[in-house]
Amino acid sequence: MGGAIKYPKAFLGIIWGLFLLSSYQVIAKSRVPISDSEIRLKKNECYADIESGLWGQQCKSSVIAEENCALQCLSPVCYELIYESDPLEEGEKDYVRSSEYKYCMHR
Repeated sequence: MGGAIKYPKAFLGIIWGLFLLSSYQVIAKSRVPISDSEIRLKKNECYADIESGLWGQQCKSSVIAEENCALQCLSPVCYELIYESDPLEEGEKDYVRSSEYKYCMHR
């Protein structure tokens, strides 16, 4: 077995590790914070999806239900962090959480 690789698993592990490192660097470099105009555009797309019924009737039951669904559509991760445990209620204007949500979106 003259030219055979004696440790194929170790060799594959090294190759796999190099691949993961290089792909992580590409992902990290390509990550650009989202702009306010991109957020508005995506939120309008979310409202259109809600109006078309893609998010179910519960999202069309009231203005605030639609807003909660739009926030969740826009960024499920940020919605979970900021609003999921205490969704917006009718008539509520929560400027602090709104700012936190925007900050989360920009990261």
